[in-house]
Parts: sequence; C-alpha cells; structure tokens
Amino acid sequence: MATYPQWLIVISWGSLLLAFTACAWIVLDIARGHRQHMWIMNLVWPLTALYAGPVALLAYYRVGRKATHQAMHAAREHGEELPSRQKPFWQSVAVGSTHCGAGCTLGDICAEWFVYFVPVTLFGMHIFGAWAVDFVLAFLFGIAFQYFSIKPMRDLPPVEGLKQALKADSLSLVSWQVGMYGWMAVATFVIFDHEMDKTTPVFWFMMQLAMFAGFATSYPVNWWLLRKGIKEEM
Repeated sequence: MATYPQWLIVISWGSLLLAFTACAWIVLDIARGHRQHMWIMNLVWPLTALYAGPVALLAYYRVGRKATHQAMHAAREHGEELPSRQKPFWQSVAVGSTHCGAGCTLGDICAEWFVYFVPVTLFGMHIFGAWAVDFVLAFLFGIAFQYFSIKPMRDLPPVEGLKQALKADSLSLVSWQVGMYGWMAVATFVIFDHEMDKTTPVFWFMMQLAMFAGFATSYPVNWWLLRKGIKEEM
C-alpha cells in the first residue's frame, strides 16, 4: 500500500471532517423545518456539502434558505417577489451547477465503492474501469435530479419531463465529469504516479478537489445553457 506524507493525511482528514459536519448541519436544519420549496434541493445541498464543506454551508444559508417553503409562503402572503428569484444570475448558475454536481457526487460515491468490491478494468487499468462506471451512474443520477426539478416546474408528463431533463443537463453533466476526471488524472498519474487506495482519506480528499474542478468546468456550460433558455433557473 502506498504511503502519503503525514501533513497530507492530516489535511485530508480535516477536509473530510469539515465536509461531514457541514452535511450533517444542513440535514438537521432541513429536518428542523427549513425544507426547500423544490424537494430535490433537500438532497442537493447536503450532497454538495460532502465535497464543498463550509463553502456549501455558507451558500446554503445565503441562497438555499431563501428557497424554503416558509420564505416562499411569506413572500406570497405579502405580495412580494419570491426571494429565490431575487438572487443575481451568477448565483442561479452556481445553483444549477451544484444541482448537476450533486447527481455526479452521488453517482461517483456509489461507483467508487462498487468497483472497490467488484473490480472493473478497462485498457488494463482499474482507474479507467472505475471512470466508466462513474460516468454511467453519475449521468443517470444527474438526469434523475434534473427530471425531478424540471417536471414539477413545467408540470410535464413523465416522458416529456425525461426528454427535457436530458436536453437541459446532458452537456452540463459531461462537462462536470471532464473536470473531475481531469483532476483525478493529474493526481493519479502526475502527483502520486500510482492509483490511489479508496480506503485512504487522501483518495477522498482528491475526489473533493475533483468535484471543485468539475464545478469549474461545468459553470460556464451552465451559464450558456441558462442564457439560451435550454435550462431553467432553479
């Protein structure tokens, strides 16, 4: 088994601990009654915290709390503009990107543990087999997340909702995976020069960083999709 510098192990454990704490905090806050007006966001915010940690927690309080049932109801009672529609466009793009990223995060976690117990190789390497499984599951979860957003927003029948979800998020999901794979390739083949053990905190810290890379590559794509009206603001 490969060994890593102690400082990197400490940083990895610290990052993971912060992420789990932020995730638990958001889950508890939602459970205490601050449920999102769009139910799928009750999953998106905690999943985002699994890689973004305190950054996700800050975004949740600044943006997510404005899209709760209570906030929407209070605005309607007073005849005010819905608070979730008051955020600037760049925040709408960020929320759209994290929505896509949540599906990728869930898919990647499931895929990585699946290939740990059921090894899959591609081109003679486990990492490429894992990436193939990652992509399939991340894409399926991502489209499902988009489906449960776009269908109620537009009140679409199931088949049409699925078509629109594929149209709205396919490019975004692919762009996210490009960034994620890009970073993991750098970490695996350049920084460490070997495949990382999934049972180590360093691997999952690298995955957290990979998710930030995925966010960076999907953000401009989501900006374009929203500007063109292909994807709707959350």
